[in-house]
Amino acid sequence: MDHDPFWLVIGFLGQGLFSARFIVQWLKSEKLKKSVVPLAFWYFSLAGGTTLLAYAIHRGDPVFIVGQGAGLFIYLRNLWFIYHEHQQVEPPASHP
Repeated sequence: MDHDPFWLVIGFLGQGLFSARFIVQWLKSEKLKKSVVPLAFWYFSLAGGTTLLAYAIHRGDPVFIVGQGAGLFIYLRNLWFIYHEHQQVEPPASHP
């Protein structure tokens, strides 16, 4: 089994980013005393998922590749919904 130190660092970095999203979500929920999913959750999901996908491709693991690839679609879609919602809520800038 190949244990290239570079790819091990990539794999652990991706796992760390991916896991950080739950810490961010938990801390925000504790602060507000209700369950919430902050914007940072989706960015950590995207960063961790992308990094883990690169690691999975390097490892040649089709199960891991499909799982992370599908997750990336979901994270991007949620970020799109958030972006689109903010575009509708914010009033257009007035021109002088």
